Amino acid sequence: MALKERVAISGVGETAYSRNSGKSVLALQLEASLKAIEDAGLSPRDIDGIIPYSNSVVVAEDFVTNFGIEDLRFSATTPLGGASCVAGIQAALLAINAGLCNHVLLPIGRNGSSSGRIGTRVQQMPQFKVVGEFEMPTGAIAPAQLYAAMARRHMELYGTTSHQLGEIAVSTRHNAILNGNAMMTKPITIEDHQNSRMISDPLRLLDCSLESDGGAAIVVSAAERTKDLRQIPILVMGVAEGHPDSPSSITQRPDMTRLGIAKASPKVFAMAGVAPREIQVAEIYDCFTYVVLCQLEDIGFCKKGEGGPFVESGAIRLGGKLPINTHGGLLSQAHMVGMNHVVELVRQLRGSAGKAQVSGAELGLVSGYGDMGDGSIAIMRRG
Repeated sequence: MALKERVAISGVGETAYSRNSGKSVLALQLEASLKAIEDAGLSPRDIDGIIPYSNSVVVAEDFVTNFGIEDLRFSATTPLGGASCVAGIQAALLAINAGLCNHVLLPIGRNGSSSGRIGTRVQQMPQFKVVGEFEMPTGAIAPAQLYAAMARRHMELYGTTSHQLGEIAVSTRHNAILNGNAMMTKPITIEDHQNSRMISDPLRLLDCSLESDGGAAIVVSAAERTKDLRQIPILVMGVAEGHPDSPSSITQRPDMTRLGIAKASPKVFAMAGVAPREIQVAEIYDCFTYVVLCQLEDIGFCKKGEGGPFVESGAIRLGGKLPINTHGGLLSQAHMVGMNHVVELVRQLRGSAGKAQVSGAELGLVSGYGDMGDGSIAIMRRG
């Protein structure tokens, strides 16, 4: 509780998202970072902390060199895959609360679409070498293959259906069309989802996230330093991370349907002093539709096993009980390792999310999911 609202998101920025940007990963990160810094009303030299994405070739020194930063006091990485960006907010909070710095930049940029096949890239990531004993001998190399087993187990235990997963894909695509900066802008139906080709049973093509080129960034600032900045501060009420049981192997877990975020969620709600029912908008990490459904349960928006009926009821659509992924997410906007989720939540709470704005949204949540089930979660409110 002592860390509640000690920091705020003061600036956000993102590039255009595409399949072939023609730009380097560094150029994309610098572009998004400059937009976030300008959005906050800061100058690049005001940045005194940097948390770059750990799976990138870009390091903190690249920003020192290109931005002329004279007094970088803190740098770190949070190597949790897709949970890294939200976990980075926790690291920034700790560094700022310790008095090390005032304005921490969290950049992400990737050429995921133009840099080759995902299976090849995954095999080069150190964290995926640990699946060699149990998963890889069965041919599971790419994320869709690794996570399909979790989805199938949920179906066998709780009767979850592919049609219910399709509801997540369809509603997310609807939101992307409203965005103005999304890669996928053609409407889809449940029938389109069901007719899309099987990638790794039970995950179909439209259950899978995009490969994208682009960049996104945020600035996390000490709350007292935001009073004279350009934007309404979006205060971080709570933030936490959690790691699953048997973190190195999905198939060896006592419960394959429980993610690391199940451990983080009680902590973040206790820190924020709110309950799941009070959340007005949520940006839920969506590398695959099943991962969304499982997080909805583990966060506490519905009970375990009830995720299918929950999404099927229309609860997650704009105008529903809990609008999620109002920007189009990784499924339909772009795969920015979840930083675009953070950017969207900030815009929702500022009231500047355009056609997908959730009316009256002042309290929201963003999650991250990475590697073999690591989870991160933050709750924010309009300052």
